[in-house]
Amino acid sequence: LHVGTGRLRATKAATEVILNVPETRVSPLENGLQVASEDSGLSTCTVGLWIDAGSRYENEKNNGTAHFLEHMAFKGTKKRSQLDLELEIENMGAHLNAYTSREQTVYYAKAFSKDLPRAVEILADIIQNSTLGEAEIERERGVILREMQEVETNLQEVVFDYLHATAYQKTALGRTILGPTENIKSINRNDLVEYITTHYKGPRMVLAAAGGVCHDELLDLAKCHFGNLPSAPEGGLPPLPPCSFTGSEIRIRDDKMPLAHLAIAVEAAGWADPDTIPLMVANTLIGNWDRSFGGGVNLSSKLAQIACHGNLCHSFQSFNTCYTDTGLWGLYMVCEPSTIQDMVHFVQREWIRLCTSVTENEVARAKNLLKTNMLLQLDGSTPICEDIGRQMLCYKRRIPIPELEARIDAIDAQTIRDICTKYIHDKHPAVAAVGPIEQLPEYSRICSGMCWRRE
Repeated sequence: LHVGTGRLRATKAATEVILNVPETRVSPLENGLQVASEDSGLSTCTVGLWIDAGSRYENEKNNGTAHFLEHMAFKGTKKRSQLDLELEIENMGAHLNAYTSREQTVYYAKAFSKDLPRAVEILADIIQNSTLGEAEIERERGVILREMQEVETNLQEVVFDYLHATAYQKTALGRTILGPTENIKSINRNDLVEYITTHYKGPRMVLAAAGGVCHDELLDLAKCHFGNLPSAPEGGLPPLPPCSFTGSEIRIRDDKMPLAHLAIAVEAAGWADPDTIPLMVANTLIGNWDRSFGGGVNLSSKLAQIACHGNLCHSFQSFNTCYTDTGLWGLYMVCEPSTIQDMVHFVQREWIRLCTSVTENEVARAKNLLKTNMLLQLDGSTPICEDIGRQMLCYKRRIPIPELEARIDAIDAQTIRDICTKYIHDKHPAVAAVGPIEQLPEYSRICSGMCWRRE
């Protein structure tokens, strides 16, 4: 009885903690820009601009512009030279950073809460007043070309770029974020200015902040510094280019490499699709494994147990990559040349098991792990700020944690079986493989492994 009471108290306490999470306040400006923040009363804060304008909005000719622009943001504005900008940030004890993804470009600053006004002003300055000088463009051209060479040594990134290239052939999602070498060599100031004037509009932006942030103060700062940003033009914003999925493969065989790196994925759901949550649970069920892990027979992931005992791979990780209207759900693995065939066989067998015979106990454990991982990822003002910015662009709101937990709790084994059957059974996957891949089964055999005989 006492154990049960203690457990009940612990559950109630956990619920109260979740309900005590500060609310996310959201206010729109007249030009369409959204201001969203969560005040946790810390002495530090993260504030950033999330822009719905990643490499997906580019075409073949200007592919790489969004990422090039991110590099140019810190190279001086009309009122600050690059040195002035760097000194000001350093003297504040702040950090300024940016990144580009396939659908979003992000600029953010981490600073003391008392320096929020200066951080917002600096962000506004680099977004709206960058000089984009010719000398700086030429210098960054060389930096990006070196960055491309570095990326080529990261085989996981290489495989994922190939996976996108084959899964989304001849569409914007199939192109890389950095762009091809010939584009980097030819992008000029006009290309950068055109990209800003086309995509950096109020309705495409979210000013997000977390930590020690007063929402009303942030709203006043946004009106002051971002109020003059253009809103949507009369014809509306350029539409999101459609990207259709194609079951297909890319194989880059190189027998001199010691290990094979490969990814296999099916088309999944977009951010706002109700199927996304069950697919996240299914992704957690498959899990990840590395040779450095202990555990063996006691690992919760069935695939990890098989990989460990059969010595089938060096590592694997399941992934669920979401975009606005599509996604990739699959597995990335690193194998010895002789074990590729067996590893692919057991991966597909495990996928089919999710469709046919996954148990309630497994699903309950995966749901708990998913909830834990989600909460652990929100540790600190920067990941919370990222969560706010991304969710505001993807869902047009921030989903409260209790709602997210309730949606995860509503999933049972039958839901997983139904959703996995919908996305996996008899589907043609996208496959990307690099290295000594002679033993990788033919594509037709991989496709035949995506279904089972029903009695």
